Amino acid sequence: MSVFKYEKDANGIVTVTMDQTGPVNAMNEEYRVAMAETVDKLEQEEGLAGVVFASAKKVFFAGGDLHELLAAEPGNEAQFMDMLRQVKDKLRRLEKLPVPVVAAINGAALGGGFEICLACNYRLAWDDKSVQLGLPEVTLGLLPGGGGVVRMVNLLGLEKALPYLLEGKKVTPVEALAEGMIHEVVPSIEDLVPRAKAWILENKGNAEAAVQLWDRKGHRIPGGDASSPKLAQLLMMAPAMLRQKTRGLLPAPEKVLDCAVEAARLDLDTALEIESAGLTYLAVTPQAKNMISTFFFGLNKVNGGASRPQGIAPYTTKKVGVLGAGMMGQGIAYVSAMAGIEVILKDISEEAAARGKAYSEKLLQKRVARGRMSEEKMQQVLGLIKPTAQDSDLTGCDLIIEAVFENIELKHKITKATEGYLADNGVWGSNTSTLPITQLAEASGKPGNFIGIHFFSPVDKMPLVEIICGEQTSDETLARAFDYTRQIRKTPIVVNDSLGFFTSRTFGTYLDEGVRLLSEGAHPVQIDAMGKAIGMPVGPLAVYDEVSLELTRKAQATWKEMGVLDKWGDGSITREVINTMVEQYGRGGRHHGGGFYEYSEDGGKTIWAKLYELYYQPEVAIDEQDMKDRLLFRPVIESLKCLQTGVLRSVADGNIGSIMGIGAPVWTGGYIQFVNTYGLQRFVDRCGELAAQYGERFAAPQIAVEHASSGELFN
Repeated sequence: MSVFKYEKDANGIVTVTMDQTGPVNAMNEEYRVAMAETVDKLEQEEGLAGVVFASAKKVFFAGGDLHELLAAEPGNEAQFMDMLRQVKDKLRRLEKLPVPVVAAINGAALGGGFEICLACNYRLAWDDKSVQLGLPEVTLGLLPGGGGVVRMVNLLGLEKALPYLLEGKKVTPVEALAEGMIHEVVPSIEDLVPRAKAWILENKGNAEAAVQLWDRKGHRIPGGDASSPKLAQLLMMAPAMLRQKTRGLLPAPEKVLDCAVEAARLDLDTALEIESAGLTYLAVTPQAKNMISTFFFGLNKVNGGASRPQGIAPYTTKKVGVLGAGMMGQGIAYVSAMAGIEVILKDISEEAAARGKAYSEKLLQKRVARGRMSEEKMQQVLGLIKPTAQDSDLTGCDLIIEAVFENIELKHKITKATEGYLADNGVWGSNTSTLPITQLAEASGKPGNFIGIHFFSPVDKMPLVEIICGEQTSDETLARAFDYTRQIRKTPIVVNDSLGFFTSRTFGTYLDEGVRLLSEGAHPVQIDAMGKAIGMPVGPLAVYDEVSLELTRKAQATWKEMGVLDKWGDGSITREVINTMVEQYGRGGRHHGGGFYEYSEDGGKTIWAKLYELYYQPEVAIDEQDMKDRLLFRPVIESLKCLQTGVLRSVADGNIGSIMGIGAPVWTGGYIQFVNTYGLQRFVDRCGELAAQYGERFAAPQIAVEHASSGELFN
C-alpha cells in the first residue's frame, strides 16, 4: 500500500494524502516511488475532475532528505543528477495534467515541500503562524533543486524572487498571499480540503485553471526577462554585491543567482535542467556538507535536548530575579518577560533598575511601531518586569541570574546576600563569560543548585546561551537551566567548567593571534582583512576594540589573583601589547579612549596612527595564506582541546557554540566540523607546518592525531 492515500469522490476529485513513514513527509526514495505511482495513476484516471494534495502530518512537507544530500560524493554526480531528473519529471507531469491540481497546505511547506506546492495550479493555506512557506536551501549551502528557482522566477519575477532564493526568506500564509506565492488562505484547518474541492468545482470547464502560468501561451515573466532593460542594472550589480557579502566563501548564493538569471533567460524545461546541474554541483561541496551537518543535524540535536539529563521532568520557570540592570541584565530581563516570565530586575538603586526596564520598553515600542506587537501586548510584557533595589523582592524566585561585573569577590558577596531568597530548590545562575563556576559556587550554601548561564551581547538578538556545569552542579539544576533557556527561545549548549569555558576561551585565541601578528610587524589593516577573508564578521583588532582592551586587562588581573593566568597557553605577548596600549597611551578600546582604531562621531574608523610607529615593520612579509590559517587554526585547535579534555560534552555543542556564540565562519559548519571536510590527516599535517614555523601553539591536539589515524570523523 502506498504511503500516499488515494481517494476519489463522487465528483471525480482525487485527494492524495501524503503520509510517509516517520514523523514528516520528505523527498526521499519512499516519496519518489509514491509520487511516481500516484502520477501514473492520475494520468490513467477516467472521469478525473481535479486533484487535491493534502498531508496527514502536522507539517505539510518537510523538504529534501538531508541524509541523501549529505551522502552525495564527488564521482556520483551523474547518479545524483538522474535522481533530480526523476523528481522533476513527476512534478512536471503533475502540472501538465488536464485538470486543476490544488495544494491544501496545513503546515510548514519549506524547500521541497513548497516546490510541490509550486507545481500545483492553485495553492491555499491554513492561516496559522505555524505554517511557514519558503525555500531556505541556501542556508544549508544548497539551492532548490525541485524546480523552486525556476518556478519562483516565472511566478514572481527575478527581482522579487531573489530574496526568497538568496536569503532563504520564509513567510506566513498571509504574507505569501500578498506576495502572490499562494492564492488563498482559510481560517480553519478543517476548511482546507473542502475549500480545495470547492475551488475545483467552481472552475469546472475553465481550461485555463488547469494550465500553469508559465505554460500559458504568451507567458511573460513579471518585471521582464533577463534581457529586459529594467533588469540590466540589477544583473550588472548583483554579482559584485553578492561577492562582497559572501567573500567568495559560500558557493550556494552565487550558484542560486546564476540559475535564477538562466530561469529568466531560457525556456522552462532547459532552465530546470540547469537548476539540477546547480544543485548537483553544490551537493558535493565541503561547504554544503558542513552546513547541513551543523545547521540541521547538529542544531536539532542540541535543541532536542541531547545534552539535557534524561529522566527529569520538564520545568517551567515562573519567576526570575536578575541582579544587575546593565547591558546584560536588561537584555536578560527583556527576553524573560517576552517568554511570559515574571522578572525582578534589581540594581543598587531603583533608578538604575528603572533604566534597565526602559531598555525593554524601547525594544517593545519598536515592535509596536513595526506592527509586530499590539500596544496591549507591550503593556503586558512591561508589566512582568519589576525594577527594584530591595533584596526582599527576590523572595520566591525559582531562578536568580547574577549579571554583575566580572569580579569574583563581588559575585561572592552578592551570592551570599541574596541566595536565601530563592524558592525551595531554586537555581542560582551566574552570567559570567570566563570565571570558573566551581570557584564562584564556593560562596553558595547549595553548590549543587549553582550553574553558569552565559548570555551573549546583545541578549535580545544573540541566539545562544552557554550553560556551564561546576563540579557540584546537579543534573536537576542543569535540566532546569536547559529548560529555562528553551523557554526564552534560545539555543543552549552545555559545557563543563573551565576558565573561559568553551566560547570565551576559543574566541580568545582568534584575538590573541591577531595581536601576535601585529607584534610580528604585520600591517594592521591586512591583519583585519585576513580575518574577514576567512569569513569572520570582523577582524581581530577591531573586535578587541569592541571587547575592550581595558576590560581584558582587568580580567587578566583577576585571573592572576585566582592563580589561573595563562592556564591555556602563553598570553604574554598579547598582555604586553595591551598593557602598552592602555597604560602608556590610554587606549582602552572603542568606548575607553579608542584602541587600535580611532573612531569618528559619524561611526567611521581608521587605524590609530601611533600603531604603525609602535608595531608595523614594512620589511616583514608574512605569507597571506599563513595569516589566514593562523587566524582560523588557532580557534579550531582550541575547540579540539576543549573536546579532548571534556570541557565540551559533544561535537554538536562545539559546532553550534562556535557559530552562534563567537561568529565562526558559516562555511566551516563550526570549528570542529571544519576538520572533517578539510581532511583529518591534511589538518594534522598543516598543524605541523604551522607549528614548525610559528610555534607549538599550532601543534595538532592528540584527539586530532587519533582521528586522523583511525579515519573516524568528528560526529
